Amino acid sequence: MLYALEGAVRLEADGQRWTLPPARAALIRADHPITITVLSKLTTASVLFSPKVMAKPQRVLTVFEMSPLARELVRECRDWGSDVGPLSPFAERIFGTLADVVQKLALVPSKCVLPSPVSSQLLKAMQLTESMAHTELNFEEIAVMSNQSPRALARRFASEMGMTWREVLRHIRVMNAVEALSTTDMQITQIALSVGYGSLSGFNSAFRQHMQMTPTEFRASLRS
Repeated sequence: MLYALEGAVRLEADGQRWTLPPARAALIRADHPITITVLSKLTTASVLFSPKVMAKPQRVLTVFEMSPLARELVRECRDWGSDVGPLSPFAERIFGTLADVVQKLALVPSKCVLPSPVSSQLLKAMQLTESMAHTELNFEEIAVMSNQSPRALARRFASEMGMTWREVLRHIRVMNAVEALSTTDMQITQIALSVGYGSLSGFNSAFRQHMQMTPTEFRASLRS
């Protein structure tokens, strides 16, 4: 388990990409490589669970919200590192309890995730969309710039991403906002404009839809 205390990172595995901001954690399966991109000054905590304590997670990687109980259990676990030796019965109970809590929290994964494209045509369209997400772009422009018909590109988004282009654009903008909220002191209105929203109300609505809280509530959760 990787727990972000300060800063933010991008995690990529199994054709998907997550943003891991502070106060969130990622449950990572040990037998599968992942790609980590550090976005800012970073402080993390990690907990390694023995197979005796936690069964192999079904998903390669799951990002979830940390609860106050999980945070306290992680804090308690700091006394037992890899150089300590065999765990005491008390330590085993602490790690076992944390494993149970983490597995329960991971049942409600973060929506701050984006599938990766498979075809080269969709990859080109995604690269254009991400690079221009902060502007007033439209789907037809992306289709023309990626040398595809709008109908063909729409089919690729549906089959490879499971979303429309407009839904993917909202995901990108919200993920960019999560990173900005986590790594800068910019005003929320400035962040809304910088990621491509023309109004604060539209930004707040999209952010709440994906993160189940407003940008103000999200930033407050980082500081707490």
